Amino acid sequence: MKLTEKGYDLIKEFEGFSDKPYNCSANVPTIGFGNTYYPNGIKVKLTDKPITKEYANEIFKVVADKFAANVLKLVKSKISENQLNALTAFAYNVGIGNVKLGIPGLATSTLLKLVNENPNNPAIAKEFLRWNKAGGKALNGLTRRRIAESALYFTK
Repeated sequence: MKLTEKGYDLIKEFEGFSDKPYNCSANVPTIGFGNTYYPNGIKVKLTDKPITKEYANEIFKVVADKFAANVLKLVKSKISENQLNALTAFAYNVGIGNVKLGIPGLATSTLLKLVNENPNNPAIAKEFLRWNKAGGKALNGLTRRRIAESALYFTK
């Protein structure tokens, strides 16, 4: 199973496009469609040169596909294409995380725990919404994003 256009489109809708590096709401250098690093693993720096929209699309697809592959490694239950799209959009924004290192993200979330127990559990919708903060503040954009991710997750 792979990320589909619905997944790519959802991520791009909320990430927006910038040809120049900027600090996102979490104060992380970002470029293109929300990319914080390039496909070669080098982190984006505020001093990086502007990129074209075409190159941004190339970077985005490579990185988004890596996120989808990592999501699939974490999910132990059978999920649908839309569920993969939604979980990848979520992870693309909050990160994959690392249980062993205590790094927050999908891997350490109650959201993933519920998905692995029963991917159709309605409580999953509330778990998406718990991740609507940056710097400790709830942000309208993140709230809208989590609602959209949850809606796609539960779309048959």
